[in-house]
Amino acid sequence: MQGQKIPATVITGFLGSGKTTMIRNLLENANGKRIALIINEFGDLGVDGGILKGCGIENCEEDDVIELNNGCICCTVADDFIPTMTKLLERADRPDHIVIETSGLALPQPLVAAFNWPEIKTQVTVDGVVTVIDAAAVAEGRFADDHDKIDAQRQADESLDHESPLEELFEDQIHAADLIVLNKADLLDEAALETVRKDVSERSSRQTNMVPASFGKIGADILLGLGVGSEDDIANRKSHHEMHHESGDDHTHSHDEFESFVVEAGDVSDPKAFAENLKKIIGEHDILRLKGFANVPGKPMRLVVQAVGSRIEHYFDRPWADGEARSTKLVVIGVHDIDEAAIAKSVQEAA
Repeated sequence: MQGQKIPATVITGFLGSGKTTMIRNLLENANGKRIALIINEFGDLGVDGGILKGCGIENCEEDDVIELNNGCICCTVADDFIPTMTKLLERADRPDHIVIETSGLALPQPLVAAFNWPEIKTQVTVDGVVTVIDAAAVAEGRFADDHDKIDAQRQADESLDHESPLEELFEDQIHAADLIVLNKADLLDEAALETVRKDVSERSSRQTNMVPASFGKIGADILLGLGVGSEDDIANRKSHHEMHHESGDDHTHSHDEFESFVVEAGDVSDPKAFAENLKKIIGEHDILRLKGFANVPGKPMRLVVQAVGSRIEHYFDRPWADGEARSTKLVVIGVHDIDEAAIAKSVQEAA
């Protein structure tokens, strides 16, 4: 690998689009490649990293999964991402490929631009930016203008310094893409999927390949090996914020529209009933995303709970480790001013 740049794939996409599931499928079908993961999550509970760490997949060791939880990766490039990359590149057992999963609230453009930093550029190249889209959500108009959300001030994370309305954030992730994955295509018929394809195409500033996928299942030969060198094309991937600045418009730069908090609850005796109760709670409050782990008495396996809007899934992913606290913890992500106390009480009663 000496003298040869390591390819890196940036995987971006809105909250709940299926990025982590797609990455796990990628690891399971990596064709022997050693892949290092850098995961940037929104929220204090490392759910995505927890799902991928210790997954038992060949060529996926815990040391190869690095979590960045100090804020949105696009806003903490110098403080977090560059030092992390530097340490990764100093390892004797360098990876064959690096995959970076951004937070669902991240702008990909600053991250791609960071690969032009001198200490990075000589050793790593951006093989491609892959944007994962929840096709079913787009078909429902999930990203239509919502002035209440646009006007809400984001207060979840002081390190976030870009205020992007949902639709602009969605479009910025599309503008940055070298490949767009229309995930959850199984929830749509052909006509609806074609409508989503046209909608996404109209929002893109460049002609970008789109591929449908279900449950994040897409071949490594499609995701990896794009060979784009995206960092050299950053000028053609401007975000809305950059375009506003160039036009002289005043465009605020704070990312406080969303809040996240962790709810701790008791053991879950009936996973199916728990999921149904959570679905009701999500419907009663402005919850965008809910994810975490639960303990089911009498079961050696950890229960994973994932919800996007009204869609919720639960499954056992791995045995609880020796010495690991068997507990129920869920991270809730919603718009500013959601009622944390009421949601926490309802979740605890639902367990």
